[in-house]
Amino acid sequence: QLQASGGGLVQAGGSLRISCAGSGRRFSSYQMGWFRQAPGKEREFVAAISWSGGSTHYADSVKGRSTISRDNAKNTVYLQMNSLKPDDTAVYYCAAATIAPITTRAHEYQYWGQGTQVTVSS
Repeated sequence: QLQASGGGLVQAGGSLRISCAGSGRRFSSYQMGWFRQAPGKEREFVAAISWSGGSTHYADSVKGRSTISRDNAKNTVYLQMNSLKPDDTAVYYCAAATIAPITTRAHEYQYWGQGTQVTVSS
């Protein structure tokens, strides 16, 4: 089970860190990803991190502005977002995949959290 939190309203140029807490002893073996879905748009990949944290991948739209990280001792993955833009407004979902290496494809993630709303005002 995955529980995303930390979303909210932030002004353009601001920062926000969202979190995803997982349950179960296998969390540390999962590749983890963040996806987002804006109103009227399809869900899109944002960032992913390998089980060890040693490998990460970002969508071009957030590269250089966002950092994905994880703390396996706390069963938590984070997404630090800086220099936020109104286009970043979306519901952000965390997801877990059992396959390796890390993937950007939503259908390869087996477990999904409920999402947290991020709204960036201009």
